[in-house]
Amino acid sequence: MRLVASDIDGTILGHDGKISDRTVRAFHACREAGVELVFVTGRPPRWLHPLEEQLSHTGTVICSNGAVVWDLEAARLVSAQTLALEAVFETRRIIKQLRPSALFAAETLSGFHLEPGFIENESSELLSEFTPAPLARTLKADDAVVKFLAVVRDGTADAFLAQVGPAVAHLAAATHSAPNMAMLELSVPGVNKAVTLAEYAKSLGIAAADVVAFGDMPNDIEMLRWAGDGYAMASGHPEAIRAAGQQAPHFDDDGVAQVLEAKLAELGLKL
Repeated sequence: MRLVASDIDGTILGHDGKISDRTVRAFHACREAGVELVFVTGRPPRWLHPLEEQLSHTGTVICSNGAVVWDLEAARLVSAQTLALEAVFETRRIIKQLRPSALFAAETLSGFHLEPGFIENESSELLSEFTPAPLARTLKADDAVVKFLAVVRDGTADAFLAQVGPAVAHLAAATHSAPNMAMLELSVPGVNKAVTLAEYAKSLGIAAADVVAFGDMPNDIEMLRWAGDGYAMASGHPEAIRAAGQQAPHFDDDGVAQVLEAKLAELGLKL
């Protein structure tokens, strides 16, 4: 175990915005043992404060499902892979044909653009700073889109993905991570958490066999398959569990911490 790569939401961070004390101790113990830590998330850089405030993490974070690499300490963009606006609007057109009720949003390197109605609860704290407006009006030629979002209010994310994913695959790679919402996350074809994590690990001279990865949703599948030790949370999506082949205990039971404690014990280290 030379590198621990962990998803954030539903893996180490609860709906209350908290990382448990036990999990914090486990990550600190890894750091003290010389194990590299990297967090791999669907979140954009502006939503990484739990890592700084609760884990005192100052290293690299792979954001937006692999589309962005962010230096947390320097608050600096390291790299980004962006969707062309033509691809964004053509993807929107195709999805609208298939699901006329779909609503859309775009995560860019400089902000967030959302259509009216995209947020069901307009008082959402995380998005309240952004004013809904048609994307055709707010997205400009110099906007670098790292993640395109599509949501419908009926059905499941799995069914939505199965319906529209193949139709837009030539334009954007689709996945999902919201547990209770039929929302798809689309990025540049060929970009996912595993691809960017592999590049990062290679830059450190670390092979996949020495990587322990944790995740819970379909956007973690490629990463869990790539890592030498991939663990899906027992509380996670069935597809993630099948892909990983190994389970960490349920999120409510500090599953990530339990696995890390066992691995540190194998190295003769105690928390």
